[in-house]
Amino acid sequence: MARIVLFENIHPSAREVFQSAGYDEIITHAAALPPDTLREAIRGAQVLGIRSRTQIDAELIAANPDLRAIGCFCIGTNQVDLDAALAHGVAVFNAPFSNTRSVAELVLGEAILLLRRIPEKNYRVHQGFWDKTADGAYEARGKTLGIVGYGNIGSQVGTLAELAGMKVLFHDVEAQLPRGNAKPVSSLKRLLAQSDVVTLHVPGGKATQNLINAETIAAMKPGAILINASRGTVVDIDALHSALLSGHLAGAALDVFPVEPKSRDEALDSPLRGMPNVILTPHIGGSTQESQENIGREVAEKLVSYLQAGATKGSVNFPEVPYQEKAGTARILHVHRNVPGAMGALSSVVADHGLNIVAQHLQTKGPIGYVISDVEGEVKETVISVLRSHPVTVRCELV
Repeated sequence: MARIVLFENIHPSAREVFQSAGYDEIITHAAALPPDTLREAIRGAQVLGIRSRTQIDAELIAANPDLRAIGCFCIGTNQVDLDAALAHGVAVFNAPFSNTRSVAELVLGEAILLLRRIPEKNYRVHQGFWDKTADGAYEARGKTLGIVGYGNIGSQVGTLAELAGMKVLFHDVEAQLPRGNAKPVSSLKRLLAQSDVVTLHVPGGKATQNLINAETIAAMKPGAILINASRGTVVDIDALHSALLSGHLAGAALDVFPVEPKSRDEALDSPLRGMPNVILTPHIGGSTQESQENIGREVAEKLVSYLQAGATKGSVNFPEVPYQEKAGTARILHVHRNVPGAMGALSSVVADHGLNIVAQHLQTKGPIGYVISDVEGEVKETVISVLRSHPVTVRCELV
């Protein structure tokens, strides 16, 4: 039976899914662990469940040959060395859609608050001032929202914004089908020049690093608002700080930062702290009770499907094979180097031990091939041992 280790206070819905599937050896940790403690905690685990703070690098993966799968109970998977996981036959899963609504609601809420200058008004009242003016305060209705990155979250932000009466523009490097009355804009700078509020929903990486910088901020409409709930590296913080000080931008809301605190006791190091027209939140865009419950269930179900049937549909790093009903008396999961003769070697071993393959499902991804073989006959441990010792084999399991 698989040993499952969960970190970072993953929602109890995940445990419920595992236990319903018959997995009782579930070890939980409320937080991310430092490297030395983490090494010991994951020893002997077949499944790891993590969120954004637990770092799983190539060294940890190589040192844990029992590890079969990693569940990232969040959207991002940057905290896992995906190439190393693939090379060792470890499938990685995440939850790319379960917190979409939570992030979209936060973005729309922040847009309305900043358009009305609520953060500043709130700050002044707490200081003892009754600044009851309408200067610089606007309705969302009739304003233009510019969405940079029109994927699952960006498009839902647009849908909610239209319900509030906003005009919606979007820019994406890939062609996207508009939802509602949203209109595509061919260039980023054209979108920035037309938008009263700009919200970012792009992936991290070199292609988007400092996408919003001094030059692109200068292209924004004077008095506009910037919201970033995507990745911290997308915005040049110093350039944003300067634009807020000069008054070129009226406000900003950030949920992600280039360097984030590692614990709740560590302070955020940012020049934006203390600015009354800036909303700063601790990377909680997707952190609602509803989203965390959905994420817990979604990722756990993917992990169970992999453990029990070998299904890898939705894996971010692995050859994808959808769920298939078992056709024989046993199922062999074989991860192998993607080289000529790999399938022949598998078939030969199975045939040599008197087993008949009744169904096979194969997919490859780069250097790795993955095949699910349903066989008739008794699969003894010697068969699995021979397969595991074969030069082309990366991993072999019987389910």
